[in-house]
Amino acid sequence: MDQTTLVVLSLLAALMAYTTAVLVRWAAGARTASYAAAVLFLFAMMAAMFAGALVYYLHPGPVTLAEGFWFAAILMSAFVFPLIYVLTREVRLRGTTGSAPPETAFNTALYAAGAIGLVLANEFLMGWVFSLAAGLTIPLNQGAIPFLEAVVVSPWFIFTMGGEMLLSAYFLRERIRPGIRIILAFQGVLMILSPPALAAPAWATFAVYAGSAVMIGLVIYLLEFVARTPEFPPGFATYTLLLAGIYSLMMAGLYLWVGYGWLPLFALVLILEMVLFFDALLQSDRFSAGPPWVWSRSPRWVFGLLAAVFVTEVFMGALLDLQAGGPSAWLATVPAGPLVGSPAMVAGHVLANGFWWLATVTASTWFLVMMGFEMGALVYFKIRETRHRELRLRLWILVGVFASTTVLIPGFWSKIPGVPDLATIPFLGWTMGIGSGGALTSTVILAVLSTYLLVAGLCFLFGRRALCSVLCGMAPLMFQGTLMDRMKSFNRSSSVGHKYLGSRFSAAFSITGAVALSAALGVTIVSYLNTVGALNVTIVGADPTVFLYNLNFGVVWYLLFVTVPFVGTYNCVTLGWCPWGMVGQAVSNRRVGLFRLKVKDREVCKACTTLDCAKACPIGLVDMPGHFRTRGEFRSSKCCGVGDCIESCPYDNIYIHDVRHWLRARLGRPAPRPEPPFARGPQLPMVNSRPAAELAPLGK
Repeated sequence: MDQTTLVVLSLLAALMAYTTAVLVRWAAGARTASYAAAVLFLFAMMAAMFAGALVYYLHPGPVTLAEGFWFAAILMSAFVFPLIYVLTREVRLRGTTGSAPPETAFNTALYAAGAIGLVLANEFLMGWVFSLAAGLTIPLNQGAIPFLEAVVVSPWFIFTMGGEMLLSAYFLRERIRPGIRIILAFQGVLMILSPPALAAPAWATFAVYAGSAVMIGLVIYLLEFVARTPEFPPGFATYTLLLAGIYSLMMAGLYLWVGYGWLPLFALVLILEMVLFFDALLQSDRFSAGPPWVWSRSPRWVFGLLAAVFVTEVFMGALLDLQAGGPSAWLATVPAGPLVGSPAMVAGHVLANGFWWLATVTASTWFLVMMGFEMGALVYFKIRETRHRELRLRLWILVGVFASTTVLIPGFWSKIPGVPDLATIPFLGWTMGIGSGGALTSTVILAVLSTYLLVAGLCFLFGRRALCSVLCGMAPLMFQGTLMDRMKSFNRSSSVGHKYLGSRFSAAFSITGAVALSAALGVTIVSYLNTVGALNVTIVGADPTVFLYNLNFGVVWYLLFVTVPFVGTYNCVTLGWCPWGMVGQAVSNRRVGLFRLKVKDREVCKACTTLDCAKACPIGLVDMPGHFRTRGEFRSSKCCGVGDCIESCPYDNIYIHDVRHWLRARLGRPAPRPEPPFARGPQLPMVNSRPAAELAPLGK
């Protein structure tokens, strides 16, 4: 294709994108049947024009040129009759009643479907025609799927559609709420940044990284938007869930394309995304219509959103792994059993392959970097709204700890020349107290013991907050952002979470904790016996410690994260499945350890009627207020020292007491008495905390 042809086609595509966006704006403003019919007629005229051009480009020549003109003219003439019928009917109705027909006197859903169908038909025909004009090959005799790929995943379809989406959202900006407007803009940009749009490898590389960055931004914005909007219309809830589902399929489609060269799923998703986008524009009234819908009372919706976002993140992480390391090289790192043998054996290998694929992706550097940006941004938003300096400092530290111990050190440690094996370094090489680098040899036993001693010592001095609120690889970052902070109500309302409320250990908690500790101890012993030749035991083809690490950290952890609406927040603590946390719990209970929560004045707690401290606790320690009233302090081995109780107390009556205060007392330097409540603040009687309804409304 010469440069002149490329320029002409590009200008025509830009003109078509502008024209379509204008028609979409008119379509969104249709309030009468005649107006709607006129808009559909204009869309149909464009489709007829492209259909006529297609007749020529399929077999260029003087005869087909004339046939193309006649074909387009016949189609245009045929499209006139429905318009005439609607206009005549409206004139007759006006003459009968003596007044104009009422607005929206037509099926708006059917009208929107027709307009979207014609937009898609126009884009499909234009992509087909422009591809032929540019000299691209469009297979017609290889089946529907190759044909669909060639037309839809072409620059003339993708770039033109992306331009139409952005222009349409801009033209209709006054009709769309600000929050929805930003999400629609993300959709348009992501359409343009489709890696398969151009055959050039440089474009694919750029689009993978740039599109992933935009997708991360969309996830951050969407999760923060939900966190800041306690209630919104049901239409927005449906749109959000569909959008998250479509993007999970899109990332899966891109992964299949980069890894295996399979494109049909991505082509289908482009169409679905376009349909959802224009449906949101043409029926934008549903984003403000209907009774208020409180998402925190719909655990299934929240689960669907978290699950779709997680699937998007997994495939996006895998896509980045493929792009950064090369498809062949990265796929070779994923353990995979052959899909041969009996049906039972094939099914077992399928499950094992899926397990190792997921565990490999979730442990990869790119996935953890992506999670760090997404969840770290929500923690940053939490920092901005946190009043207490000590709590803000802890949040900053946990972000730094995640970046260093979860991303930088595991991802780049081995690239530094002359450094020891990471598995021989306490804590860093033994995440969650379970080795991830291989079998337990005699040279790393000291690292294992040191890891547990280090955790136990820190928890003795500072409580479980040292581990569960700072040092843990994932829990602090993923459970302490703004969205999870708003999900604490699930601790009390979910079918499982409310059973684990309070400081007491239920039978289920004790059983789970015993199983977790026994599993960690058991695989450690078996792994060591393997290395000395006494045993030869593997689980799913891997050393027992490697398997348990990947099971806990790569699968179970994320399963519990997306099921927060059913099991409550901080479920790694409340359910007792974390062996590392169980060690911290043993040295930070009511009789051991220096950490506790104290109040400045018990009388304030006795008079308090808000119980905000208990409501804010992400662990669900509902017995906290009673201890404050009777003892002036609260100690529980479940308490992670998150500090939400301190932040939520409307009277600033709670503070943390740990080794710092103990040292001051032993050194003869008593800790300064905290400023009593109401020294400069409100007086009794107590008032309720700020209701959720005062949070920012939709789109503000």
